[in-house]
Formats: sequence, C-alpha cells, structure tokens
Amino acid sequence: MTKAGLKTSISDISKTCEWLSTMKQNDKPYKCEYCGSSYVREKTLFAHMCEKKRRALQKDEKRVRYGFYAFGRFYKLSAGNKKEKTYEDFCKSPYYNAFVKFGSFLNNVQPLYPEKYIDYVVTSGVKLDHWCRDEMYEKYAIELIQKEGVETALERSVMTMMEWADENDPAPWNHYFEHVSLNRAVWHIKDGKISPWLLLNCKSGKEMLSKFNDEQLNMIFHIVDPSHWALRFKRQLRDVELVKEVVKESSL
Repeated sequence: MTKAGLKTSISDISKTCEWLSTMKQNDKPYKCEYCGSSYVREKTLFAHMCEKKRRALQKDEKRVRYGFYAFGRFYKLSAGNKKEKTYEDFCKSPYYNAFVKFGSFLNNVQPLYPEKYIDYVVTSGVKLDHWCRDEMYEKYAIELIQKEGVETALERSVMTMMEWADENDPAPWNHYFEHVSLNRAVWHIKDGKISPWLLLNCKSGKEMLSKFNDEQLNMIFHIVDPSHWALRFKRQLRDVELVKEVVKESSL
C-alpha cells in the first residue's frame, strides 16, 4: 500500500468511527444533564438517579438547607473565605454527606437558635464528624441557658407551653406543669425549651419536679443545677420578681 493509500485508509476509518459514535448517540437521545449518561427512552432518563441529580433535587429539603448553611459558615468562619459558597460548590464538595448528616441532626434536635449553634460548632475546633454528638449540643445548651436574659427565657418557655397546648387541645397552656407527661417535660428542660427561670420560681413547676424519678433528675441536673440558680436568683432579685408576676398573671 502506498503512503497516499495509507492516509486515505486512516481517514476512512476515522470517519467511520465518527459515524458510529453519532449513530450510537442517536440511538440514545435522552441524556442526563448531571452525569451525561444517555438512554433510549425518556421514561428511563426520568427514573435515572445519579448522585449529582440526587443532590440537585434535595436542595429544598430542610436537612440539606441546614447542611448548606453550615457549609457556608464553615468556609467563612474557619477558612476565611470572603466569597459566598454556592449550592453547586456544596454539591461538588467531598464533605457534602457529612454536612447533610449534621443538617439531619439539627432537624431532629431542633436546637435553640440553630444559626447560633452552627456558628458555635464551626468555631469550636471540633471535627465535623463529631458535630452530631449529643454532648456537643448539651454543652452549648447549658452555656446558653445559664447566660441568657430572663425575658428571652420566659418567652421561649411560654411558647413551648403553648405549642404543647395546641397539640393537646383542649388543655390550656398554663396547665402545662400539671398535665404534661414527665418524660416530655424532661426533654423540654434538657433541651432548654423550658427554662429554670420559670421552672424554679413557680409552685406548679417545683411540684412537677418532685414527681421526677432519680433517672429523670439526673438527666436534667446540669440544666437546673441548684447551686448555680440559687446564686443567680440571689443576685437578680428584680428578674425573679418579674417571673413571679408573670406566673401570677398567667395563673401558672
């Protein structure tokens, strides 16, 4: 074969390969915009679920929104990034699943002031894999509950009681301490939803505490620590009087 003939043969082979490639693409006209996979039928493409597509479709889920927010705060507060991270950046991150797992934790726990808690864990120096540990949130909750002002604590406690009443209609919210299940009350106190400001300055609150067993008392001890609150109440007599006025006016 001559040199010219060899070139012609190579050219023909190349054209044939291009033709075959085109035909193959035409055989599978439905292409995934996320991963590039092609399919013969449109319904197969519709049912197709690659990782990239799954992440794109999860964008509006609450746990994913929490994870995305935490992802952005992490890079802003820890890495010093001035440019805002996009959702596309989040989807491409190797830490996507870890942040979404943290988002699920937030969604389940419903922490006090979620944005504050996210900043708390981001700046804590604790590894991302440990952000979902209960002891991490407990430490945050204790610090917050023991430092917050009385007005904020009262407002959150009353809101929690009202939410309980809505779920247990026709129970009035101011009968919370008499009728709430003790297990639920334990979790409300433990999570900071019911503040010691109200619990320890209310007769019905203290009566409810007297019904707790040893295990339940141990679960909330770090929140209602008597030595801390006795000292604080002694130092903030005006705030104690405010609580007692609210208790009286609300018939708690």
